[in-house]
Amino acid sequence: MKPLNQTAGNDVQENDGKDARSPSPRAVIAAMQPYVPGRSISDIKSEFGLERVIKLASNENPLGPSPLALQAMREMLPDIHRYPDDRAVFLRSKLASKLSLLPSQFIVANGADELITLICEAYLEPGERIVTFAPSFSEYVFGGRLMNAETIAVPLPDSYELRARDLLAAVDARTKLVFVCSPNNPTGTYMTKTELAHLRSRLPDGCLLVLDAAYSHFADARDYADGFELLREGARLVVLQTFSKAYGLAGIRAGFAAGPTDVIAHMLAVKEPFNVNALAQAAAAAALDDEAHLEATLRTNAAGRIRLREGLGRLGIRSVPSQSNFVLADFGRRAAYIYDGLLRRGVIVRSGSGWELPGCLRISVGTAEEIDRLLACLADVLQSGTRATERSGHTH
Repeated sequence: MKPLNQTAGNDVQENDGKDARSPSPRAVIAAMQPYVPGRSISDIKSEFGLERVIKLASNENPLGPSPLALQAMREMLPDIHRYPDDRAVFLRSKLASKLSLLPSQFIVANGADELITLICEAYLEPGERIVTFAPSFSEYVFGGRLMNAETIAVPLPDSYELRARDLLAAVDARTKLVFVCSPNNPTGTYMTKTELAHLRSRLPDGCLLVLDAAYSHFADARDYADGFELLREGARLVVLQTFSKAYGLAGIRAGFAAGPTDVIAHMLAVKEPFNVNALAQAAAAAALDDEAHLEATLRTNAAGRIRLREGLGRLGIRSVPSQSNFVLADFGRRAAYIYDGLLRRGVIVRSGSGWELPGCLRISVGTAEEIDRLLACLADVLQSGTRATERSGHTH
C-alpha cells in the first residue's frame, strides 16, 4: 500500500497546508494583530553566544515567586490527574475576604489577557465601540477586533497624563466599554482617584468602565485608586488584576476580575471550562497569604525605580515618572541602536515601537545588581555610539 504522504513516484509531496476546499477564515482575521511578547533569555543567549543575560523587558518580579506559592504547587502535584475547580471557589473566597466583596463578584481566569477577551465576548456586538487611551495595553484593541467592534484610541498628552475628560469626549451612543489601564502600560502614569470617580460618574447608562489595575500594587501615590473602594460603594465597574506581576507568578498565568454580580455572571457564561489549572489556583491562593514576599517586592521596586530613573538621568536620558514596575525612557533617534546594543551585551529591554513610540524603550525595574548592570551596559553603548559618530565625522 502506498503511504498517504507519498506520490506514485515515491517522492514526498510538499504541502503548505493551503487547500481551496478549506473554509475561509472570518474576515476579521486579516485585521488581527497577535500579541508579540518580549525576547526570551534563551533566545538572546543563543543568538549572541552569551552565557549571562538579564531580562528587563516583561515587567516580571525580580525576586521570583512567593515561597508559599511554590510550596502549595508542590503539595498539589500528586493530584494533577484531577480536573481543576472550574469556578476556582477557594481562590474566589479568599479574594472576597481580602477585598471585602462577595465571592459572586469575582471571576478567575488565565491572566488578565483572558479577562479582557471574556469582557469583549460578553458585551460587544459588531459595530459597537471601545474607548481607551493610546499608547496603552494592546489587548483592548485585540478584544474589540475579535468581536468586530471598533476601538477609539484617545491620544495621551505629552505628559502622558490620564485625564477623564479626554475619554469622555470620545464616548458616544455606540460606546459599550471604556478601558483604563492605571498605572498605564507602557507609560507608568496613572489616573487619580478624583479623575476615576469623575469618569465613572459621567459615563452614560449601558457603558461599562473596565479598570485594568494589573500594576496597582506598585503605585504609591496618595491619590491613586485601584477601583475596589468604588466597587464596595456599589459603583458599576470591573477591576482587573493579575498574579503575574507583584506576586511573581507570570509562568503559571492567573488573574481575576471583580465587578457587579451580573457582569461577572455574563463573563462566566462565555468562559472556557477549566481555564485556570490546579497549580495556578493553589499558587495564587497561597501567594495572597505571603505578606512578607509582597512587602519585599514593593520595597525592592520602590527603591529600584528611583535607582533606575536617577541612573538614566546621570546619563542624560529623560524618563517618565512611573507608578509601576517599569520606566519609559526617551532615547530619540538612538533608540533602535541602543536596543540592539543592549541585546548584544546581554540586557533585554522592550522597544516602544509596538506602541508607536519608536524613540522610547520600556525598562523593567530589576534588582539593584540588574539595574547597575543595565546602566553600565547603557553607558558603554552610548560611548560606542559617540566614538562611531566621531570616526564617521573624521572621514569627511
